[in-house]
Amino acid sequence: MLQQQVLERLAEDLLQAEEAVRAAHETATHEENIAENKYDTLGLEAAYLATGQARRADAIRQAMAHWRQFRPGPYDASKGIQLGALVCLVDSDDRQQLLFLGPDGGSMKLGSGAQLVQVISSEAPLGRAMLGKCEGDEVSIQVASIRQQFEVLRVH
Repeated sequence: MLQQQVLERLAEDLLQAEEAVRAAHETATHEENIAENKYDTLGLEAAYLATGQARRADAIRQAMAHWRQFRPGPYDASKGIQLGALVCLVDSDDRQQLLFLGPDGGSMKLGSGAQLVQVISSEAPLGRAMLGKCEGDEVSIQVASIRQQFEVLRVH
């Protein structure tokens, strides 16, 4: 279910990125935006923007391919947390958070019942720190000069 939600969100992001590519390309190639002197850079800036948006669209397509091929297995305590795990962490202030460890597409929040689930990849510092951990284990990451510590409460 979470995997399907990720794919749906990525599809929405792809549509937006493709629309941004079209708009930037139209701006870059519109006859009114042809440079009249060396200081007239609107067309050039739009071309750079179109290139950046095209790269973003390609990255989203690649993430979608990874999520389509992704086949998470059931949690195995002997291996610890792996890709596909739904992990509940608790911090020192007893705040809980649900994290879904996936192949790509971090910084995405999804609804799962009444709770929000943060999707992170194993490339994210917290995702990397969770790999191989089990229920009851400590997970810590360094963010700038602050060390954040969590306990793995549950893994599904």
